Parts: sequence; structure tokens; C-alpha cells
Amino acid sequence: MRTPLTKSLLSLQLLVVLFATQSLYAQSLEDYIRQGIDSNQVLQQKTVMLNKAMLALKIANGMFAPSVGLIGNYTTGDGGRSIALPVGDLLNPVYATLNQLTTSDQFPQIENVNQNFFPKNFYDVRVRTSMPLINTDLVYNKKIQQQQKLLQEYEVVVYKRELVKNIKTAYYNYLNALEAQGIYQSAMNRALESKRVNESLLTNGKGLPAYVLRAESEIESIKAQATEAEQQVKNAKLYFNFLLNRDSDAPINADFNAVDAVNEVVSTFQSENIAREREELLQLQSAVELNTTVLNMKQAFWMPKLSGFVDLGAQAENLKYNNDANYYLIGLQLDMPLFAGFTNRHRIQQSKLDVRNAELNRSLVASQLKMSTQFARNTVSSAYQNYVSAQKQYEASLSYQKLIDKGYKEGVSTFIESIDARNQLTTTQLLLNINRYKVLIAAANLERETAAYSLK
Repeated sequence: MRTPLTKSLLSLQLLVVLFATQSLYAQSLEDYIRQGIDSNQVLQQKTVMLNKAMLALKIANGMFAPSVGLIGNYTTGDGGRSIALPVGDLLNPVYATLNQLTTSDQFPQIENVNQNFFPKNFYDVRVRTSMPLINTDLVYNKKIQQQQKLLQEYEVVVYKRELVKNIKTAYYNYLNALEAQGIYQSAMNRALESKRVNESLLTNGKGLPAYVLRAESEIESIKAQATEAEQQVKNAKLYFNFLLNRDSDAPINADFNAVDAVNEVVSTFQSENIAREREELLQLQSAVELNTTVLNMKQAFWMPKLSGFVDLGAQAENLKYNNDANYYLIGLQLDMPLFAGFTNRHRIQQSKLDVRNAELNRSLVASQLKMSTQFARNTVSSAYQNYVSAQKQYEASLSYQKLIDKGYKEGVSTFIESIDARNQLTTTQLLLNINRYKVLIAAANLERETAAYSLK
């Protein structure tokens, strides 16, 4: 038995489900596009590469700052080469004379020294601070990393635009397949009605058994076509959800007015649209600039590199530490190439060829994009003309089917004419549906070619 509290909880759960369902089905195509941009895995990979490029730029900036490190070593040894110091032979006669003069033993005799080269229990610990003072490679490297980051940014934007086009196309294909399913259902209803009429005529002695069999054959044919349409709906749904990185069975909101969308397309794209400069061209221009930077860096190979360092540390034997162990050391290091077998000259020539190749590639791609944009515009115009023609065919076939159906019931038209009229109506419905979404798909492609979609 349900208590009032249980009923309240059930009512609350039902409201939650209803609100969730309304929120789900309230999603529009723009919502799906944003969801796809946020969750698409390929786009996430490209974003990771962009983040890596940003970190590489930070690393290049950090190379201009001083670097500080702790360096320490400990050494001890014995044997090997040594040097003899005859301090006893040199000082003992002097000490003996002094002892005689002073009639004392204040100056003892000392032995000669045999000193090894290896230090014993010697340590050296220092903090080294180093900094580049003159280094053109670091300047060019920073500029190269900035251009690499810009290339990755354009790569992300290019894929976003391609993803938007693919999501729109997949959505239109899903709606096309879904509406085709409804068209076959309408065709099935007409075929079932035809069978019912022929069975009634046969019962009343005015029909033929062949007409009933022909109607049953028509029904089975439509069933097969409807099954194929159902499979197309499933496949379109799978691909659409894949683009959005969603569960394959996630529902898709089909509340979309394709007729209004086509009218909006016509009003938008019949005018001469001026295409934005596409990110692909900006990307290729950045590639030209990057190769130019590399060329400039290689041409500056002769520039000297100067760096400085400061060491603050302590060193002593037998692990002792006192004020005498402390030391500092300041130094400069100069590196300037003089001759390297003409390798630098050859590298410069290679970089010049890279710059020229990048310029030619940009020019070629610019021509290709201009041509593809014109193709896309022509495709929209052609698709719309086909759509208008399909509308007229559908209207004519609908009127024809109504007349034939009425005439058949009145005994004026033949059964074959009624079948032909129904087939024509189904065919023109499918053709109108296909051409309607062809216009929208062509518009999505033109939008991609002109980079017209706002990604902000």
C-alpha cells in the first residue's frame, strides 16, 4: 500500500523525468552543434596539441630568464702521477745555521714532500647562475613557437568548421531518412485502403481476385522499402551521435521546419556573399612566415653568442668548512662560428626553397578554395531549382492520385491507373523530401566554403 509520502516521491520523480524529457527534446540544431564542439574527441585531440604549442611558447620565453642550479662534487684518490718538492733540502741547511746562531732548537729539520695530483677527500659545492646575453637563436626560436601556436589555433578552427558542416549534414540526413519512413507509412496506408476497397468489390461481385493479389504484392513491396528506410534512420542516428560523442541510442530532436529553413537559405545565399578569408589560407600564410623566420635564423648563423655565469660556492679537503672555503667565480663565454665546411650556406639555400614551396602552396590552395566556393554556390542554386521542380511534380501527382482514386471508386479509372498514381505520389514525395534536404546540405557546404558560420 502506498503512503502519501511514497505518492509524493513518485510524483516528484515523474516531474523530474518530464522536465528532463522536455529539456532533451527542446534541443535545436545549434544546441547540437555546440554540444559537438564541446565533446567531439578529434577536436579534443587538436585542442591538446594547441595546449602543447602554448607550453612550448612559454618554454621559449623562459629561455631568456636566468637559470640557477646547484652543482656539487666530491673526489678523493691516491697514487698515479706525483711531483717532488725538495723543501727539506732547501730549508734544512738554513734551519741548522739558525739553530747554531741562536744556540737553540727552534728550527726543526723537515722532510722533502712528494705531492700526488689526486685530491684527497675534496669537495666542491657551488650555486651557478647563468644567463644568455647575446643569442639570436633564442629570439628566433620564440618567434617560431609563436607561429607554431598560431598554426595550431587555425587547425582547431578549421576542424571546428568542418565539424559544424558534418553535424548539419548528418542531422539533415537523419531527418531525411525519418521523413522517408513517414512517406512509406503513408504509402502503406494507401495500399491497405486499396486492398480493402478491392476486397469489398470482390465480395460484392464487382472486383477481381487478381486485384486483391496485386494489392497484397504492393503492400509487401512497401514493407521492404519501409524496412530499408528504417535501417537508414538507424545508421543516420548512429553517425550523428558519434559526431557528438554521445551514446548511440541517444534520442535526436526532429522538431525542425525544413521548409522554413530552405526559404531562409534562399534569402541568405541568393545574394553575392563575400567570403571571409578562410583559416586554411591564414594557416598557410603563417607557414610562409614560419619558414621565413627559420631562414632568417639560419642567415644569422655568424652572429656571436655570449653568455655569462656567476658561481658562489665552497671547496676544501677533508670535508672541512670555514671562511677560507668560500669562493665566487664570474665568467663570460663567447661562441662564434668561423668555418663549418659551407654547411650553413647550404642550409640557407634549403630554407629559401622551403619558403618558396610554402608560397606556391598558399597560392595553389587559394585558387582551389576560390573554385570550390563557386562550385558550392552553383550546387546550392542547382539544388534549389531541383527542389522547386520536385514541388511542382508532387503537387501534380497529388492531384492526379486524388482524381484517379476517385475515378477508380466510381468505376471510371482502371486498377492499374490507381496503382500508377499511388506509386507516382510516393516517388514524388520522396523526391521532394530528398531535394529539400539536398538544398540544406548544399547550403551547409557553401557555409563551410565561405567560412560564414560564427564560431563565437
